[in-house]
Amino acid sequence: MKKVKKVVLAYSGGLDTSVILAWLVENYDCEVIAFVADLGQGEELGPVRVKAKRTGASKVYVENVQDEFVSDFVFPALMANAVYEGSYLLGTSIARPLIAKKQIEVVRREKADAVSHGATGKGNDQVRFELTYYALMPGIRVIAPWREWDLTSRTDLVNYAKKRGIPTPVTAAKPYSSDRNLLHISFEGGILEDPWMEPPESMFVLTRSPAKAPNRPEYVEVDFSRGIPVAVNGRKMGPAKLLAHLNALGGKHGIGRVDLVENRYVGMKSHGVYETPGGTILHAAHRAVESLTLDREVMHLRDSLMPRFAELIYNGYWYSPEMDLLKGMVVATQENVTGTARLKLYKGGITVAGRKSPVSLYRTDFATFEKEAVFNQADATGFIKINALRLKIRSMLKNRKG
Repeated sequence: MKKVKKVVLAYSGGLDTSVILAWLVENYDCEVIAFVADLGQGEELGPVRVKAKRTGASKVYVENVQDEFVSDFVFPALMANAVYEGSYLLGTSIARPLIAKKQIEVVRREKADAVSHGATGKGNDQVRFELTYYALMPGIRVIAPWREWDLTSRTDLVNYAKKRGIPTPVTAAKPYSSDRNLLHISFEGGILEDPWMEPPESMFVLTRSPAKAPNRPEYVEVDFSRGIPVAVNGRKMGPAKLLAHLNALGGKHGIGRVDLVENRYVGMKSHGVYETPGGTILHAAHRAVESLTLDREVMHLRDSLMPRFAELIYNGYWYSPEMDLLKGMVVATQENVTGTARLKLYKGGITVAGRKSPVSLYRTDFATFEKEAVFNQADATGFIKINALRLKIRSMLKNRKG
């Protein structure tokens, strides 16, 4: 192993990164600085700081990046209506480039010569972290312990931790791993490796069971300005506070649960369970306001590129030229996406109950079925015949061949 003096580790206090911290100290004989991003995990991060020091970290950085996470990463994805494979709102994927970016900032501050992460060689996170590292600091050295060490399973990691007195969160009562931030919480591994198995109700954290949700629907109004949510029920809030508020509201009504077998970038399928209550509400509200304010062709063009936008996030290309291009286009589409969506939340479901906008393209005098003087229905005859011409010619050719 090439000599390394100082490593900045993306640290969470979980099983993998706790073992990695100790392993780096033992095997590289180097100084390890733990970086903890406060993304709204919903837990006290003081113990994480203490645990990192006890496990061997020379320094521990804990940085609150919640507002930056929501405003600079979650909201741009929301404006693109980015959804991966039909249902995943990219809660884990969208957080990785921010964590990696902050790691590089610590590297520069501390004059470190390497970075490290806890992602396995089978997963997507290794790609997300490392593409960001190299995009922001091309010469940085990356240490990926899962691709180096002789520990081959999480059971090995548990045994390694026990021998060194490192507390581990994976137990018989919690036989799976989880990752949480302000946008969502994800679960994978352990009992969830069987895609036929329904996740136990006790597993869920952010949402109550729809069966036990309130028996009366609740209405919520979300205000948007140029595609960005700015207020809930008329009350203006900062990015992180707004999303946290909607998480609580959506969770109460069982909103945002997803059970998905997805295609990982590295080539295999995996089974994940997600809770994204606030993000699900925002996605529905945003589309409702767009339905009034976006030009048809602009909407369809943007939507045709949405799967590509979502793939770039999922696969780790947040800091890529193609993503820069797409983000610029998405921002341009949102210039008039200003207005309010009213949603009805009820037992895991969301129904759009109203939408309004000061720049609405919806015109009652054009759309009405009542008497009006702005649309000559006879004009539709020529419109249809012109558009049917190629279909007629195709049919004529088929009949001639027949």
